[in-house]
Amino acid sequence: MISHPTSAPDTKLEGLRPTVFWRIVDDIPIGLKWFLIALSFLVPLILWWGLSSAGFVDPKFLPSPAKVIEAFGTLWEKGYLLKDTTASCFRVGGGFLLAAVLSVPIGIGMGTFPSIRALLEPIIGFVRYMPAPAFIPLLIIYLGLDEPPKIALIFIGTVFFNILMIMDAVKFVPKELIETTYTLGGRQRQVLMQVITPYVMPKIIDAFRVNMAASWNLVVIAELVAATEGLGKRVELAQRFFRTDEIFALLLILGLIGFCLDLFFRWLLNISCKWAVD
Repeated sequence: MISHPTSAPDTKLEGLRPTVFWRIVDDIPIGLKWFLIALSFLVPLILWWGLSSAGFVDPKFLPSPAKVIEAFGTLWEKGYLLKDTTASCFRVGGGFLLAAVLSVPIGIGMGTFPSIRALLEPIIGFVRYMPAPAFIPLLIIYLGLDEPPKIALIFIGTVFFNILMIMDAVKFVPKELIETTYTLGGRQRQVLMQVITPYVMPKIIDAFRVNMAASWNLVVIAELVAATEGLGKRVELAQRFFRTDEIFALLLILGLIGFCLDLFFRWLLNISCKWAVD
């Protein structure tokens, strides 16, 4: 007699019964969603407060949340916070905007036309493995110490990843859509501008959202090397004088800026590509 082979896996998967929490793909209730979002912030905050209050760690190494808020107020009163945040945002905005303007047409072109892909993919695939911070000495030699090398560093660190992610998104455009357009009398330009480009727009916004984080990593590195102002420079100055409370405050500001940018890209996706979100 032959036993049925499917009974064993069912027993192993008993712990993952489809409850509200363990839903796959489907949305969870809005109340539970906001509760979990709040929990993701509250748990680290409570752990931080508990560790700093218990006295297990020297306050010089782990300042309390109250000391960090105090440092935040000091930075604001001295005018550093607004000046440094503005400088860093300007550098990230400039470098990332240049990378976005260049990467969209190149990425769509590489994904659409195999000839352009064959021409550019090898060199872009080669250059993207060169760490962007390794270009800093050359950028300083070529562009000096002002804003251009910092903006150029962010541009180099994001443009190649943007291009390849957009190119990959174009590869997944259903061929049926393209064939249907041709069947209905569409021309190549219409396929490119009215089928491929709108189809990959949500992926382009997603690529920007992901690679924006890399821009902020790079601006901090650039400001650590050569800058008189900026959030990265302020972190370096705080480290020099062992002001860990200021370092924590600046890191929280960097995280807050990144979080707001992430929300902005999600909002942009919702209003510009409703068909993809729904």
